[in-house]
Amino acid sequence: MKRTATAAWTGGLMDGKGNLSTQSGVLRDTGYGFRTRFEEEPGTNPEELIAAAHAGCFTMALAAQLGEAGMVAENLRTSAAVTLEKKEDGFSITAVHLDLSARIPGANRQAFDAAVNKAKTGCPVSKLLNAEITLDAKLES
Repeated sequence: MKRTATAAWTGGLMDGKGNLSTQSGVLRDTGYGFRTRFEEEPGTNPEELIAAAHAGCFTMALAAQLGEAGMVAENLRTSAAVTLEKKEDGFSITAVHLDLSARIPGANRQAFDAAVNKAKTGCPVSKLLNAEITLDAKLES
């Protein structure tokens, strides 16, 4: 399976503008630029998209792991915070923090924790990232 996206850019780094489009059409000529990435101008940026991809990937992987453990979530909600830092050799994504809130009727905490850890290390986006991945998991009753 392959998924595609395209980026187009005109101008320099600081004054230029770009747009992103995805194969599915969910993003279609969505604007991005220096100010959407490093300031607060409306638009998207690569780190925000990586955060969304990681939150989505981890949450789906967790649903699969819970199913293998005989649990079904009533609700899973994950946020991801991506840290972009300037290093000697340029900018790097150094960390991602996942924050999970789960409502699983009758869940066994030990089995839940095991499923969370398997999903954290096993989701394809986690495997892709060369960053420290941390996670806080809250199990609601």
